Amino acid sequence: MTDYPPEPWDLHGHAYVGVWLLPKGDAPAPNSPATKTITIFGRAIVCAAFFVYEEPSPLTYDEIMATVLVREGWRPRVSITHIWVNSIASRDGGRRLWSIPKDLADFEVARHSSYAAQGIGSLAVTRARRLPVRLPLGFRIAQDRAGTLLVSPVSGRIRMGLATARWSLAADGPLGFLVGRKPLLTLACKPFHLLFGRRP
Repeated sequence: MTDYPPEPWDLHGHAYVGVWLLPKGDAPAPNSPATKTITIFGRAIVCAAFFVYEEPSPLTYDEIMATVLVREGWRPRVSITHIWVNSIASRDGGRRLWSIPKDLADFEVARHSSYAAQGIGSLAVTRARRLPVRLPLGFRIAQDRAGTLLVSPVSGRIRMGLATARWSLAADGPLGFLVGRKPLLTLACKPFHLLFGRRP
């Protein structure tokens, strides 16, 4: 008996995603040693993001994560290296279904204005522009499960635009590797509809 829904999770909500180009040595290592970090002129593509999962999602909660773009052979993948939520069910489901290393954190959220995860970081949004149409989206998450690579699909539609926002990461926190670095851009994803995981 579990207290989280089976995959796939039909997720709805909004998110703000910061994109950084970091020297490979300063970027977080991929979650799975079976993947390799993708670099552009020696720099890794690292993202930090605040997600808010809203009705009619099977679970509603807040989330902050960091990811690095990797490859499995020559196939691009997303590796989730750090992630926190304020839902025990989401934490347990993420770990058991997809080997996503979710932990718990306390959040304060004012929708489309400010987002904070205690001891980790915050985001202040001053302006967000979005495209008038929803775009299709599809990618795969690559995580380590007891020494084996687990690849999970994510697909859906998203309305995306650019945001003017200020990221503040705790210097002594787990995302301290981003402190003092300006993101290349911040994407506003509002709304999104994602199907996370495999169909039965």
